[in-house]
Amino acid sequence: MAMSLHAIAPKPESPPSTPSPEATPALPPEMSQPPQPPPDGGAKVVIAYPVQPNGNSGQSIIQVATFPISLKFEEVVYKVKVEHKGWPSCWGGRWSSREKTILNGVSGMVCPGEILAMLGPSGSGKTTLLTALGGRLSGKLSGKITYNGQPFSGSVKRRTGFVAQDDVLYPHLTVLETLFFTALLRLPGSITRDEKLRHVEGVIAELGLGHCRNSMIGGPLFRGISGGEKKRVSIGQEMIINPSLLLLDEPTSGLDSTTAQKIINTVKKLAAGGRTIVTTIHQPSSRLYHTFDKVVLLSEGSPIYYGPASTALDYFSSVGFSTSMTVNPADLLLDLANGLSPDPKNPIEQHGDSMEQEKKSVREALLSAYDKNISTRLKAELCTVDVNSYTFLKGHDRRRSRQWCTSWWHQFQVLLQRGLRERRFESFNRLRIFQVISVAVLGGLLWWHTPTSHIADRIALLFFFSVFWGFYPLYNAVFTFPQERRMLLKERNSGMYHLSSYFISRTVGDLPLELALPTAFVFIIYWMGGLKPDPATFILSLLIVLYSVLVSQSLGLAFGAILMDVKQATTLASVTTLVFLIAGGYYIQQIPAFIVWLKYLSYSYYCYRLLLGVQYGEDDRYECSPGQFCLVRDFAPVKAVGMNNLWLDVFIMGLMLVGYRLLAYFALHRVLR
Repeated sequence: MAMSLHAIAPKPESPPSTPSPEATPALPPEMSQPPQPPPDGGAKVVIAYPVQPNGNSGQSIIQVATFPISLKFEEVVYKVKVEHKGWPSCWGGRWSSREKTILNGVSGMVCPGEILAMLGPSGSGKTTLLTALGGRLSGKLSGKITYNGQPFSGSVKRRTGFVAQDDVLYPHLTVLETLFFTALLRLPGSITRDEKLRHVEGVIAELGLGHCRNSMIGGPLFRGISGGEKKRVSIGQEMIINPSLLLLDEPTSGLDSTTAQKIINTVKKLAAGGRTIVTTIHQPSSRLYHTFDKVVLLSEGSPIYYGPASTALDYFSSVGFSTSMTVNPADLLLDLANGLSPDPKNPIEQHGDSMEQEKKSVREALLSAYDKNISTRLKAELCTVDVNSYTFLKGHDRRRSRQWCTSWWHQFQVLLQRGLRERRFESFNRLRIFQVISVAVLGGLLWWHTPTSHIADRIALLFFFSVFWGFYPLYNAVFTFPQERRMLLKERNSGMYHLSSYFISRTVGDLPLELALPTAFVFIIYWMGGLKPDPATFILSLLIVLYSVLVSQSLGLAFGAILMDVKQATTLASVTTLVFLIAGGYYIQQIPAFIVWLKYLSYSYYCYRLLLGVQYGEDDRYECSPGQFCLVRDFAPVKAVGMNNLWLDVFIMGLMLVGYRLLAYFALHRVLR
């Protein structure tokens, strides 16, 4: 039962290094066409594509790994602190913590061209180990994980593809758009746009996605491509960079057996190109199981088997856990990992404590057998196997590891374009337009041509401006980052772009909708309400409202980024808007001195003051009684707020605008570290 740990792929040659002009983020003509629904059938598009950095024809880079990686992991241990509340004390309770071991001494090796499958019941540590191998696990991790004998580095990260269990994809992008934007962000600037497009077409053909290349991904609210096709798109996003190491977390989860087999066959083809592939899988069929080269079987974080998949049944039979029935090897392995004996002559019929004791004894026997038969020999083989036959261009890699594949400006352009295309169906949807226009028309009718003598009604309209466009953008903005958290985590872990380029492109991409609707709103209600019929006053009033919109949106972004939970963020926004409404200077003119500071936190208060200052001058008068005119500045609600130091209000709102956005950015940075 010897385990072959030797590599099977040839030593790679040095890659070409002739640079080409950096690719521009312009979309190919095919992506300018409206997306088509997935057809029922159709011939697969097969396109030969040369993807060499120098533009010359050559072999497809998804056929052979450029830099094969041998992955070794030795005695990997991972522990986390679990906090729980102890017995109540006079202070209401006390917290204590203990360490829980998630992984306990897991070792193994997988070479180029091999597929290593991690099996085990739920909670056995499969995903944790996979995350650790991908260099994405933080915390108390001990042991040794090496890639061609070297620790994890930026060069390894760029050659590692990680496919999560859940397919995190933008629903409104097509398959071609999804992969092309990935190529623009992950492939270096030395590869031109046309070469990236040919590469994407080749990945689509290689993964059998040609028939749905112009179909939308789809989401919960509308139908798109199938689950198996989504999984292949997720794999294709990682294949864009031609990874040497590909990690997949339960790629067959939720798929039928036929689709699952297609996915694993695709993975097998990728391994045949000299890639090192590690996958977790929960309960594979017998056909899937025999596709794997090696297996790691985990039980409660501890390994109970490592070796060739084909000899697993023989090993367990040799240590006293044989079965007389013909079974799926994966089913038997999972039973053993759960502590269930496979012997049908002595079925476990105990209940409660006796059943748990039986499971415990089975696990202890398996752990003892692993230590005696596998562990010692595995340690010796890991020490003797030579992985230096696969070497990187170390000087080149150290230089590149300090750089991004693309420039900040290129990332900003691509992310902005992707964001606009993803939100092209929601930006100006009919419901939001109807909502704003209907409120504007209704408000215009209620304040229809308000005469100058009705000063209370006119300043009420100005306060309505500040309130509505102080709160409406806030509630829309709190959804922004919580909804994109999974995508951010996925792409940032892959090192696709700077956080700053994403943040600025996201906020800039929202401006058309955030500014167009309030512009239409003010244009309708301003003239219907009979406010000062002066174009300059109208333009200034509009600019003030748009200014307030940006500040309100900034606060909403900050709430969403800090809490990263839609329910909590909307609750906090509700409390905040209520306080700002009451303290905005209209409802209460004389706020008690001990709490008067609240109004200075409200941007609605400053917006209201600015609108008053623009609408009325120091010497403007209104008809306070028949035939008698009074100064507007002496009207009690206006006098309580004041109309002086307007530039100071502009400056304070500017501080809020910048401060809230910086707060949102640093909150995102903290969450995504």
